[in-house]
Amino acid sequence: MTATADRPLSKSKIARSQGNWILFGVANLAVVAAVSLATWYLLADPTTSPWNFYPLPFNAALFWAILFIVFIGFDCEFAGFDSLKQPMRGLTILASTAVFAVAVTWILGSGLGALYPDFAGTREGGLGYFAGALFVLFGFGTWVMVVLNWQHWPWTVLRMKQPLIGLCEIAFVAVPTLALYFVFGLPSVSLSATDPLMSVDTALGWFYSIVVSVILTGQTLDNWPWKLAGGGGRTALAATVGNAVLGTAIYFLMVPLAKLLVGSDATAELGSVIDQFPAQIGVCWAFWMIFWANGFGNRFPAAGRAVLTFALAIGTFLAYYFVVAEHVLHEPVVAAGISGTALGFIDWLVLWTLIYVVGFQSLGLKKLSPA
Repeated sequence: MTATADRPLSKSKIARSQGNWILFGVANLAVVAAVSLATWYLLADPTTSPWNFYPLPFNAALFWAILFIVFIGFDCEFAGFDSLKQPMRGLTILASTAVFAVAVTWILGSGLGALYPDFAGTREGGLGYFAGALFVLFGFGTWVMVVLNWQHWPWTVLRMKQPLIGLCEIAFVAVPTLALYFVFGLPSVSLSATDPLMSVDTALGWFYSIVVSVILTGQTLDNWPWKLAGGGGRTALAATVGNAVLGTAIYFLMVPLAKLLVGSDATAELGSVIDQFPAQIGVCWAFWMIFWANGFGNRFPAAGRAVLTFALAIGTFLAYYFVVAEHVLHEPVVAAGISGTALGFIDWLVLWTLIYVVGFQSLGLKKLSPA
């Protein structure tokens, strides 16, 4: 590393450069939180928004927006977008994400919903919007796993390049994703299903736990332990089976943890709905794992990241359900002492993290970015 005229950087400058990651991360967090709150008050807040989007179709559009970022950012690695300079790059990502999310939500709720009542936006409580957006739960697991755990195998072995790699992933992984959705997802919310394999609450809690496993192993733990399988198809197979097993274990550990965190009164009032709360804890953990990797540069050894992000997730879960949801976001009470649903606002934080920190490349914070 050299400075101007090839003079070595002083130790003090190196220390300041390396130390800026904390300030850089905190600044990113402040921007993401501020933008998330401002847009929440405009688009979703039950008391301040001029529209009646909360909780659906707002949450449905939110889920589709995250999946679109997965497509263009994870699978296709922003091919095409990366040729643009900032802020045009970020603005293009933001605009295309918004158009995709709104268009898919409208097409499913008003177009397909006119033919198949399961998806109709007129279903009570907006359940038709949710029926379509439930697909994202499975897609977030499968398409992200192919990137983080499979590391784009087998397309890289075939010497493909972007965006062909990403397009092939999107097309081919759609098949098992649709299979999971039609077997486990749609029947749980269908008007015609009489005996679904699992309730919608169990499906949410279980499959989001698998999503947590994918992000935890693929990103926070640097694809450990699956990378021990030897790479290529062996790692892909190990990750697929391993994430299903680990995700199931996370689910069964998260259910009693959720009961402990919300308290006995809320647990009794929620009844079987408590089975979806592994997803509510999981989205808090997913947010911190994603933000720590992108906002703070994934600092610390892998095990330390896992412990730190989990601790932050528990703190976020408690703060959200007992304070923020009711008093800041004006969300309704769902059980004794708790309000809202973390799969709404916390996912909103995830989306703005991906848009601002990744899409806009932390625009305006360049001076704080560590060298």
